[in-house]
Amino acid sequence: MVSNCVIGIDVGTSGCKTIAVDASGAILASCVSEYPLYQPKAGWNEQDPADWWVGVQKSVSEAVSKIGNAEIAGVSFSGQMHGLVALDKNDNIVRRAILWNDQRTDAECEEITAAAGGLEGLLSYSNNMMLTGYTGGKILWMKKNEPENYAKTALVLNPKDYIRFLMTGSKETEVSDASGTGLFDVKNRAWSFELIEKIGLDKSIFPSCVQSTDQTGPVTEKAAKLTGIPAGTPVFAGGGDAVISTTGLGLVKPGRAGVTLGTSGVVAVGLPGYADNPGGMLQLFCGNAPGRWMAFGCTLSAAGSYQWLRDMLGGIDFRELDDLAAEVPPGCDGLLFLPYLTGERCPIFDANATGSFTGINSTMRKGHFARAVLEGVCYSLKQVYDLIVKASPGIDTNEVAIAGGGAKSPLWRQMLADIFGVPVKTVHGSAEGGAFGAAMVAGAGAGLWQSLDDAMAIARPQTETAPNPATAAVYKAQYEKYVKMSGYVQD
Repeated sequence: MVSNCVIGIDVGTSGCKTIAVDASGAILASCVSEYPLYQPKAGWNEQDPADWWVGVQKSVSEAVSKIGNAEIAGVSFSGQMHGLVALDKNDNIVRRAILWNDQRTDAECEEITAAAGGLEGLLSYSNNMMLTGYTGGKILWMKKNEPENYAKTALVLNPKDYIRFLMTGSKETEVSDASGTGLFDVKNRAWSFELIEKIGLDKSIFPSCVQSTDQTGPVTEKAAKLTGIPAGTPVFAGGGDAVISTTGLGLVKPGRAGVTLGTSGVVAVGLPGYADNPGGMLQLFCGNAPGRWMAFGCTLSAAGSYQWLRDMLGGIDFRELDDLAAEVPPGCDGLLFLPYLTGERCPIFDANATGSFTGINSTMRKGHFARAVLEGVCYSLKQVYDLIVKASPGIDTNEVAIAGGGAKSPLWRQMLADIFGVPVKTVHGSAEGGAFGAAMVAGAGAGLWQSLDDAMAIARPQTETAPNPATAAVYKAQYEKYVKMSGYVQD
């Protein structure tokens, strides 16, 4: 008898990834199907939900074909957050989905903040700033700019919730994705209908909200024929990708911080309870385990900064660039880099922020600039972590789990360990992103593991990089200079 397995489906921006994971954490299949992105105007980003469904069918069918006789115990989802999927009364798509990276809603975000009574008023409702990426601004934009589409809208869903509806016939969202609308009472894990009414939106268009590990329905006969997952298989709510990816890193409870070194960089920590979000500097969302919350912040150009430098140097190989950086001592002989190449979100919220080098002299070589970029990103991530610690006094983090393309660099892992002052680990499954977290949620819901806390055992360390005490003093001095240069100094 082959052990039970679970299916994790990540409805991403570039494509759908589906993985199958057994009770030991072994990845039995990992399949991806891509779909298009539409950009009708500068700064606008949209997708057709029908394309997602085609991608899901392809990747899920392929994954199911690879697992042999394994019995599928459950299915769950990760998905790009903040997207607006508008359905009419007959469950038809009203318009193409407006995505997380769409920038059309500046005016609406300001209007929502003003209607809430300013930033502090908004934080009292949602504990989060209203960012242009959030769903709330998109719904208001549609009401103001496409009133005929708003009038047709009977329900709004996030991307993965729409796909789950097609698989089960059940329409709801869950607490982590709802947190990213900007209209959710994160403290009480419920819609902030008072805020929704203040900004003039119809509260009836918001779906019911469940916990991430709740079962939302079985796979229907129709979906079974299209995907290969047996009809009746339990389906669990899942989570937004930014949150459930950290679940996949084992951040269900305090003790481990997570760092993602992708194009952008994210620092996240699981919280034991609700915490305030001073100034709205962080994103403070409901976690995937009942009664848990997640604090995280994003620096917009992490590995993206290193790729920019590589391209500026003529496309040099990343390993060669690392070798050049390794020839330069920690602290980079005083050279500092601010990684604000595409504006910044945390610790400063400034779309117009720009990057810079300071401390240049005539003795510096390519390796200095390479190391300065790597160190500068680490300093920026450390600022985010310091904000998280400030928002949750007494938090105890004794290690960092790292994911993303930058995690492949031993040099970068060592810098993170030295600057954060704790061991940096890569963990099993981190390369699968949100799909691995979705599989963990499915497994906890289906009973492969008793809880998400128990599921953390499969996010076992693969490599560990210990901090080097000899670098502590130089990095501390450089970090203090960096913080002053960034213009954001904590009280």
